[in-house]
Formats: sequence, C-alpha cells, structure tokens
Amino acid sequence: MASDGKEHPDFTRIVLRPIGSGLPLGFFSFGIGMLIAACQALEWIPVDEQRQVGMVQMAFVFPLELLAAVFAFLARDTLGATSLGLFTASWLTLGWAAIDSPPGSTSVTIGIYLFGFATAVLLLATLSTLGRPLFSVLLLLAATRSVLAGAWNVGGPHGLLTVSGVAALALAAFAMYGGLALGLEDVKQREVLPLFRRGAASEAFEGYEQQLERLEAEPGVRQAL
Repeated sequence: MASDGKEHPDFTRIVLRPIGSGLPLGFFSFGIGMLIAACQALEWIPVDEQRQVGMVQMAFVFPLELLAAVFAFLARDTLGATSLGLFTASWLTLGWAAIDSPPGSTSVTIGIYLFGFATAVLLLATLSTLGRPLFSVLLLLAATRSVLAGAWNVGGPHGLLTVSGVAALALAAFAMYGGLALGLEDVKQREVLPLFRRGAASEAFEGYEQQLERLEAEPGVRQAL
C-alpha cells in the first residue's frame, strides 16, 4: 500500500529509453543498394562483375539495414521495422544468390521468391497509407520492381529486367530523399521536407499527451504481442 492508501498497481510506471532513429540509416543504405541493383539491371555494370555486386549487397547494405531494423523495433515502430527487416533479409538473399550463380543467369526459385516478397511489400504499402503515405509510394515502387525482376527470372523477356532497373533508379532517388527528410526532421524536431505524415504518425510529434492514451496497448507494454 502507498502512503495515501492506494495499491501499487495504481502506480505502475512505464520507462522508455530514448534512442536515435535508425530510419535515415536504413533509407540511405537502401538507396545505395538500389543504385547498385539498378546499374546491374541496366547493364551499366559489366555482367562479369555480378559477384562484386553480391558482395556489396551482403557486406554493406545488409548489415546497415539490419541495424536500422533493430533500432526501429526498439523504437516501437512495428511497420517500419517489419519493412526494414524484410529488405534486410532480401539483400542477404539476393547478394548470396548473385555470388553463387553464373553471371547473367536466371532462377525460377529467385523469381518465385521475388513474387512472394512483392506481395508482402504491397501489403505493407497498403498499411502505410494510414500514417505515412510517402513510404507507401516507396514500397509500391519496390513491389513493382520485384515483380518485374521476378517475371524476368521465370522466363520473361529481357526488357522486363531493364524496366526493373529504371524502377530501381527511381527507388534509389526516392530513398535518398527520404533519408534526407528523416535526418532533417530528427535534427530540427519538426518536418522540414514534406513526409506527409498523418494520423498517429503525425500525432507522435505533438508531445506525450497524444501518445499516452495508446501507450499501454503497445507491444512491449501489453502482456501479449
């Protein structure tokens, strides 16, 4: 019992640890990875350098995306962390396949994987429209690129790979913008470049009062996930 006669459950405290945002890191590393993927698909990188492309995806993009995903989960950003986590594993998978496959070869297995990956990303894009429509556009582009590359892998015309390279270039530019906007937002503690946040994503910048009402129902606070 407390000094005023109330029971301890009435004094439950939730302690949160301030952390740095991993989203700028995730966006910038994603953008560099997409630039490499675009140049490979457009044949601006020689075919016989496929192994080096795979090494860059595994050694550079994969660990940075993984770090960003971990910090997104710690920040309780479930959708952002899920998106980063899926792309993290994708960079490792595709990088490994590039190292282990003959230059310029296709794979039905990779094609089917890309179709499944695109489906999951498209569903995440739909969910992101509720709070961060700008992210939805990026995810929609990523899903389109995956479908095009997947169709080429299962026997589609070579032109599909070229179009997927153009989509990857657009993704790279989009990710660089997102990384810059998120970085500036974190430094200034306000929106500098438009991210078009709305709903709960927008309320998160309006102070504790807007977030406390739903805090007790969030993962890590409630008893079951």
